[in-house]
Amino acid sequence: MSASRKLRLGPLSRTESVKPTTMCPARLKADLDRYAALHGQAYGETVDAATLIPYMLEAIMVWDRGFKKGDPK
Repeated sequence: MSASRKLRLGPLSRTESVKPTTMCPARLKADLDRYAALHGQAYGETVDAATLIPYMLEAIMVWDRGFKKGDPK
């Protein structure tokens, strides 16, 4: 993959964090690891899957029209 390829999840911002624990299928973990490798190539910063997961979840919530419509804000 070309390092110039744009991924939906762009460069990572720095934010305050909490550490939840979760389980996922091995196949999903392998995909997350592969995504992390591609993200590192695209943006020149090595990250692991655990670092990307909160950003991915946040992006899903931002992009999810059904969630936004149900948001009482």
